[in-house]
Amino acid sequence: MLSYLARRLLISIPTLILISVFVFTLQKMLPGDPVLALAGEDRDPETLDRLRELYNLNKPVWMQYLLWAKGVVQGDLGVSIRTGLPVSDMILSKLPVTIQLAVMSMIFAIVIGIPAGILSAVRKGTATDYAANVVALSGLSIPNFWLGIMLILLVSVKWQLLPASGYVPLTEDPVQSLRTMLMPAFVLGTGLAASLMRHTRSAMLGVMRQDYVRTARAKGLAERRVILRHAFRNALTPVVTLIALLFGELIAGAVLTEQIFTIPGFGKMVVDAVFSRDYAVVQAVVLVTAIGFILMNLVADAANVLLNPRLRLS
Repeated sequence: MLSYLARRLLISIPTLILISVFVFTLQKMLPGDPVLALAGEDRDPETLDRLRELYNLNKPVWMQYLLWAKGVVQGDLGVSIRTGLPVSDMILSKLPVTIQLAVMSMIFAIVIGIPAGILSAVRKGTATDYAANVVALSGLSIPNFWLGIMLILLVSVKWQLLPASGYVPLTEDPVQSLRTMLMPAFVLGTGLAASLMRHTRSAMLGVMRQDYVRTARAKGLAERRVILRHAFRNALTPVVTLIALLFGELIAGAVLTEQIFTIPGFGKMVVDAVFSRDYAVVQAVVLVTAIGFILMNLVADAANVLLNPRLRLS
């Protein structure tokens, strides 16, 4: 298992390098000059030259990339030209917020999506199956921003049960932190639950037609045991992979949801950085997101190996 994960980690290094080169090059092709945006109305040539020299923007693109990559290897992600703060400090302040939102959203998605998918597959063609499909399609079709606004109006303004917006760190006040995150997590989780439900249903239907499931039923095992122990366990492989990919997307930041609920996470920071052409922040966020995706895929691979003994032999 450890050698398998080590090989996967080694394979991910070229992927990270390619992503960083791709993002760095594309950013340089964007119109506009970050130094002009930083200088504001004071566009004295000497000031502009000094700023370009300070942020290495007067050097060729390939040299800028090498300098940035050297800093990353040494743990230095650069300095934000918008705030003047170290990018690593900015990311460390935003990452816990995004991870908390991602974890809570995924819990909602798993609790709703997987049982609904199993129920829909077991009761295929019944009213339960049709109802689960309608709910799943509704979850996929309803935009997050609309659901978020409706929940704020209903739960916060009318019933006054939860805060409408804001964020409280988990370390300061755990109860208030969970209360502020419940609605945004539910908004994101319902959309993900619909995808999970559809994939779980499809995987379960494929597994339940297999011979070993029929054999388990012929041996007289209880239907619950056949479904949960024999069918569901083997149907989990594509579902685990999907959960890992969805979690990676959540780490990348849910821009609209964070804007609606005023959550200071990755999404808001990326939007601000793109509009102000803060290259160092955008590059660092993309790098962290790519690392998050790779780690989640490693977790999914390890979980699949544990669930499916045949993968251990291969």
